[in-house]
Amino acid sequence: MKETSKMENSVSQPAPAVGGDERVRQLGWFKLLMNKPWFAAAAGSVLVFAVFAITAGSSGMFNLDGIMNWSQVAAYLGIISIGACLLMIAGEFDLSIGSMIGFSGMMVAIPPLYFGWPVWLSVIFAFVVSMAIGWLNGYLVIKTRLPSFIVTLAFLFILRGLTLALAVMFTNQTIVSGVGDIAIKDPLVSSLFHGVIGTGFFEWMAEKGWIATQDGGKPLVAGIPKVIAWWALLGVIASLILAKTRAGNWIFAVGGDANAAKNVGVPVKKVKIALFVFTAFCACLFATLQVCDIGSAAADRGMQKEFEATIAAVIGGTLLTGGYGSVVGSCFGALIFGVVQIGLGYTDVNSDWFRVFVGVMLLVAVIFNNYIRRRATESR
Repeated sequence: MKETSKMENSVSQPAPAVGGDERVRQLGWFKLLMNKPWFAAAAGSVLVFAVFAITAGSSGMFNLDGIMNWSQVAAYLGIISIGACLLMIAGEFDLSIGSMIGFSGMMVAIPPLYFGWPVWLSVIFAFVVSMAIGWLNGYLVIKTRLPSFIVTLAFLFILRGLTLALAVMFTNQTIVSGVGDIAIKDPLVSSLFHGVIGTGFFEWMAEKGWIATQDGGKPLVAGIPKVIAWWALLGVIASLILAKTRAGNWIFAVGGDANAAKNVGVPVKKVKIALFVFTAFCACLFATLQVCDIGSAAADRGMQKEFEATIAAVIGGTLLTGGYGSVVGSCFGALIFGVVQIGLGYTDVNSDWFRVFVGVMLLVAVIFNNYIRRRATESR
């Protein structure tokens, strides 16, 4: 009897498996990182920083004022690259981003100077019209079933032509100056789009001797430009939406397979139109910040920004075919742009090589993204 009970106990208590479940494959931390869409852009950023630290480390590029210079360039591009990234994940493109920047800038600048509007009203007007055009872009893409490349390419020319024609019609010039002085006096616009934030903190650091100061004792860098704050805010919000919400799942689903997404109840049309509207919002925000910062609007503003935004998104891991990407990665892509574009000025390298670098980065990013997509497909 004792032997029988021992045998029953041995049967009821199986020996623990050695090595865990063979059906579950354990991946190392490096492979896990390799599967992240933003990893290549993050690694590229580290490499770019290392190169310029060696070649321009003593030139002032990494002083506080130098950091603000290239961060500001990266922030402008980062704002529109976020919109481009989300739209590309959904499987669409918007080639009218650059023209929208010039058009929105004129809508902000002309009414206060020539029609007596308050600046805050012209800014609201610019956002409403821009987002309405974004809605029209999305509606035409859905309604006609034409590629978004074709529809938005048409609006690239339409908006650029309207910007030039309306500027000449109302102002008889293609550069409208003087709106900056008015914007400073507008409390709402000044608080949101003009100047810097954190002035008190930078003055405190100057008193402590931690940062460079002018002859009068004021800090050489007065604060963080608001375009950087807007970039950070949009980046955080868009990343959280994409990663943590149902709307983010919808965006990935629409870009992966629109028909399958529609069959499971995803509002494909609404998602795509909303993303076109958001892209237009980003372009108008870029234009508003630029007009308030520079103090003028020009008909040729935003030239080729649609391509730079797309390239930043691709460098950040977003696939051209949709369904895969990262807002964080697009921000890293924009950062690489800003560092290289301004950093070349701190070295002896001719700035004409910047475009060569961008082309090489785009090619490398596409090859790497294609490799990651194959790995993800094979692992399923």
